[in-house]
Amino acid sequence: DFDPRPPPPTRPSEMGCGGSKPVAPPVLFFPDPGMPCRAVMNGQQCRRGAKCTYSHQKTSLVKFLDELYAARKTLDVCVFTITCNEIAEAIIAAKKRGVKVRVITDDEQAKCTGSDVYQIASEGIETRTDSDPITHMHHKFAIIDKKTLLNGSFNWTRQAVLGNRENVIIMRNPALCDVFTKEFNAQWKLFEKNKVPKNMHQGGGGGQQRNRV
Repeated sequence: DFDPRPPPPTRPSEMGCGGSKPVAPPVLFFPDPGMPCRAVMNGQQCRRGAKCTYSHQKTSLVKFLDELYAARKTLDVCVFTITCNEIAEAIIAAKKRGVKVRVITDDEQAKCTGSDVYQIASEGIETRTDSDPITHMHHKFAIIDKKTLLNGSFNWTRQAVLGNRENVIIMRNPALCDVFTKEFNAQWKLFEKNKVPKNMHQGGGGGQQRNRV
């Protein structure tokens, strides 16, 4: 049947360049087939060749790390738990090349065996926790240079990389980044008294068993 009503207008945010069809942002799905070979990840030839047990593919983790290594000015990380060493190394590398890095994480997860939070703080990276015995700081997002947002179900852990069904969406949208930055800043202010000391050792809060998330 003919509908005399005009079609609803398409919002600019739903359109591609020049009014074309919308373009889906990059989405990373996990689990990966394996942890990445460090040589290949660094653009080098793997000496182990066919005997290498690590992945030589452009896995979701490698693409995720590429985003972190692309940070040039700011990196705000707000994530429930960090136990994947490759991700922790990327965060620390950002600090060393002059990027302003801030990290918010869950207090209980920070104390778990295998957590990289205290190592991150020991590198001079400002790190804060929620310090709440009942609830969790359960966000999982990062804002890079105020123009790229990483957000999804993905916990920054080896278990999530290799075992869990996870996702991360990569949004290159400054307006959306501004919304998440406001949330980050609100949490940053809220947890002002919960700074992780630079000299605290891993598991310094009790050394709880590592959470498989």
